[in-house]
Amino acid sequence: MPCLYITTNVNFDGVNTDPFYSEVTKAIASIVGRPQNLVMVVLKGSVEIVFGGNKDAAAYGEIVSMGGITKQVKRDLIATVGSLLHTHFSIHPSRFIFKVFDINSLPLPSKL
Repeated sequence: MPCLYITTNVNFDGVNTDPFYSEVTKAIASIVGRPQNLVMVVLKGSVEIVFGGNKDAAAYGEIVSMGGITKQVKRDLIATVGSLLHTHFSIHPSRFIFKVFDINSLPLPSKL
């Protein structure tokens, strides 16, 4: 069940974000190998972000998944989400930081 969370300084007032949600949900499901109905996407705009010393369009994103994350999947997710942010919201991929986290890779808790 992957969850994508994106925070950006882009203002979404009057912007139809539905095409982004649709495309990014399909992409994540395909890349991670999970059904679309298990993908969650959270998009938060109008957040104060300074990146590289300026307030040009930028974003921070993270995806948390229960399995399905390999090195190649990480690369594909970063490239695809970055491309979709650029296409839909004019956020250049060089102004996008993305964290990929697989909770199945966590060490098991100690039985102490």
